[in-house]
Amino acid sequence: MKLIRKIPLIILGFLTLIIIMKPLVPFLKSRLSNNSPQLILVLGGEVDREIIGIKFAKELKMPLLISGGSNPEYSDWLIQKEGISTALVKRDYRAKDTLTNFTSIVDDLADENINHILLITSEYHINRAKIVGEIITGSRGIRLTSLSIPCTAFCQHESQRKKNIDIIRAIAWVATGKDFKELMPKIIKNQLGE
Repeated sequence: MKLIRKIPLIILGFLTLIIIMKPLVPFLKSRLSNNSPQLILVLGGEVDREIIGIKFAKELKMPLLISGGSNPEYSDWLIQKEGISTALVKRDYRAKDTLTNFTSIVDDLADENINHILLITSEYHINRAKIVGEIITGSRGIRLTSLSIPCTAFCQHESQRKKNIDIIRAIAWVATGKDFKELMPKIIKNQLGE
């Protein structure tokens, strides 16, 4: 008799568990994937990143995606200089910052059945980019492996505050599909330093 009264609670608990676990399935898939990277992703901001990415793509014969990099003419020149096939290189200029480097391309990557990418960025930027990237790409079941390149003389240390804000933005984007930064008044954006 007591068991019969507990059945609705057991069913409710089971349904709650399913609702909680369903969004975590892509993250688990990305973490458990042991496939080799299928694409090199370079985050723009410094030409050195693009040069290293182009060299890696040539050496590994792997497709390269440059997000928010240098202008197309200069990028074309770098590609020709290295002798890499232009068919291996894509450029995407939709990104405005680190978060949108990932949010602007992640669905395209998922549609192309990419399940593992190699991220290249500068060492001062790698910690924030990697965690934001893992949140965004992980939400689509895509594994992210990172490679940092040495800083130039112009490198600046990134604050923990900036990292924390981008982590919150990434989680909010996964949950809502929106970047809360775009919803904020301009005065708050300025305070965030973006």
